[in-house]
Amino acid sequence: MSKANRSNAKAGPASARRRGVRAVLTVSLATLACLGPLSPAQAQEATFTTRSLTVETALRAAQAALASCRKAGYQVGVAVTDRSGVLQVYLRDRFAGAHTVEVAARKAWTAASFRITTTALGVETQAGRPMSGLRQSPGILAIGGGLPIEAAGAVIAAIGVSGAPGGEADDACAKAGIDAIQMDIEL
Repeated sequence: MSKANRSNAKAGPASARRRGVRAVLTVSLATLACLGPLSPAQAQEATFTTRSLTVETALRAAQAALASCRKAGYQVGVAVTDRSGVLQVYLRDRFAGAHTVEVAARKAWTAASFRITTTALGVETQAGRPMSGLRQSPGILAIGGGLPIEAAGAVIAAIGVSGAPGGEADDACAKAGIDAIQMDIEL
């Protein structure tokens, strides 16, 4: 065994990992050097711009949905998320069930994530359907009451309502919330 091989054998696995990391870094740096800097056109292709609701607009949508449910005699919770499903606004009527906090937020998250209504997702994920396994994924709630909010053909937010008697009633209140802001977000 050569002197170099004996010293490598004594160094052990940690030394081998360091050599491996150095080799990967060397190859990565060499690759980057060959690619060179990005042109302005390439830089534009490397980023994108999205639209989001302001918190004031999200609040107006939630208030309109809550008012619609109140008018129908329902005590509900309403959640509005951004396009990624991150909660922006949550309103809960005084007699809405405690479950409405989580359920409304999960409906909004699901609508934002899948970019379809939770009612439609409920149909697509029924037992025996190709997407039925999605129902087992954490956070997904495939029952009526969650709607994506669209502007200029793109999903920019979502709204979820929980507490009305059934998904259709939750959907109607959520739609009232969207209708209240639709003209503002289309411009």
